[in-house]
Amino acid sequence: MWDRHLVSRAWSIAELRRLAKRRLPRGIFDFFDGGAEDELSLNDNIQAFQRLKLIPRPLVDVSSIDLSTLLLGRRSSLPVAIAPTGGPGFGRHGSDVAIARAAVEAGIPYTLSTSATASIERIAREAPGGRLWFQAYILKNREFLAGLLNRALAADYDALMITVDLPVGGKRERDAGNRISFPFQFTARHFRDFAFNVRWLAGMARYGMPMVENLIGMETQATNAGRIASSVGRSYDPSFDWDRLKRMRDEWPRRMIVKGILHPMDADRLTSIGIDAIVVSNHGGRQLDGAIAPIDALPAIVEAVGGRAEVWVDGGVRRGSDIAKACALGANAVMVGRATLFGAFAGLEAGASRALTILTDELERTMQLCGARSIGEIDRGLLHESSVPASAVRRPFKEAR
Repeated sequence: MWDRHLVSRAWSIAELRRLAKRRLPRGIFDFFDGGAEDELSLNDNIQAFQRLKLIPRPLVDVSSIDLSTLLLGRRSSLPVAIAPTGGPGFGRHGSDVAIARAAVEAGIPYTLSTSATASIERIAREAPGGRLWFQAYILKNREFLAGLLNRALAADYDALMITVDLPVGGKRERDAGNRISFPFQFTARHFRDFAFNVRWLAGMARYGMPMVENLIGMETQATNAGRIASSVGRSYDPSFDWDRLKRMRDEWPRRMIVKGILHPMDADRLTSIGIDAIVVSNHGGRQLDGAIAPIDALPAIVEAVGGRAEVWVDGGVRRGSDIAKACALGANAVMVGRATLFGAFAGLEAGASRALTILTDELERTMQLCGARSIGEIDRGLLHESSVPASAVRRPFKEAR
């Protein structure tokens, strides 16, 4: 009840982040909040949105605003989908389900991660009536991966999202410093950090350490928390290539999304093999540090795709105005991950719903102040041209093979 009261008073995603940070042990918070190496990309993802400047257009009747749009042929109440996030239950038990239910309530799609702490079937059962997508990492165990896709199909997930920017795990130095590995293992070093976070510790004592439910039964290499390289990439297949992606597209009978694209040539090639949507993403700054911010890469990719597939963007979305800026640069939608995670850690479903309410209210207000009455009316004219990035990559450095 107290958590619900706190999150109901949160006025921004930054405030929900503060509440989540206060509730979690430092190492656990850093696992979700952090990025790779010097966190240049992590920070630039947010700053890139801040560099874009809006031009208000007054004297428009903005008494009625339509925030809805079509995503993969179906109506979404917002140009927003929930991004896949690994291990939410390590932050707070029930976070996966809480975010999925909040998405159902908000009328937007929810993407379940391979490495979530709720199973494919559990989300389908506990978030009924929702629009569910399943995100697949490319596992070395191909038979196990095929089983996951069959389970998602049987549970009526209506789209498959393939993440392609994780052939190996990023170098996440906050995790190394905190001796945090994934799946998580307690060590004596963690005792002091955890002992001062009574509510988090009580939850773990009551419910037990969460499991990566979709990966139960898959033999995985034991983690070594002392290694600097992130452990999340240990089970993933670095040999995955265009030919295998094409075979997956041919075999999957429903919509397919590819996440983790920053180069326009790659986006162009994806449309040629029948990919329905492309997520411009640098994995939230958690993989290659120094990679271009997705919002900066977006214009060139939109141009390369030319309407043959939907283009979405993630990374750094913290304000409703960020959603408007992405749409102005040609995105069909944004994906949000950390924003709803912070909300769920602070207040479970009430917190995740609060995060989406904050973004919705800010988007509506931004559109009213800029004279845009619908998502379709948001265009490049909303942005001051001097703040808009030039095409991200105008000349290919090599042909993709």
